[in-house]
Amino acid sequence: MSSSAGEQRVARIWLFALPPSNIPAGSGSDDVSTFPKSVRLRKRADFVALQNAAGKVTVKGFLIVWQDNGHDLPRLGITASKKTGCAVVRNRIKRFVRETFRCNRRTLPPVDMNVIARRESAAMDFRGVQRELEKAFRRMGVSPCVREVCSL
Repeated sequence: MSSSAGEQRVARIWLFALPPSNIPAGSGSDDVSTFPKSVRLRKRADFVALQNAAGKVTVKGFLIVWQDNGHDLPRLGITASKKTGCAVVRNRIKRFVRETFRCNRRTLPPVDMNVIARRESAAMDFRGVQRELEKAFRRMGVSPCVREVCSL
């Protein structure tokens, strides 16, 4: 390896270590293109608190359990068990759910939600996941007797 090739490789690695200069510091919480820690359910206590929540919405491939959180932002937790599929499938589903949440979080009420993936979600593409989750997001906060299923 010549010295110039080695220098280019080191220069390339060094560029990735530098922080991006076009992103202002501290702008993550209002930026809709990110998924900051403030909009994630991260602690076990947050997930346990949702287990007995009254708000549940079922759509094809997913169960969404939610409750009001007392904050001004919606927060997301994702559960994908090994029943859903191998690690690659579970991670793909979680990426799709995060992206759908990120695109819709401005329109969501301030709730904590846990999106539980079911086996059917493993066969869905991004459009299918997006369609089903947006359907569930529209039904969140609506009492079961007000939905079109119960209307007479």
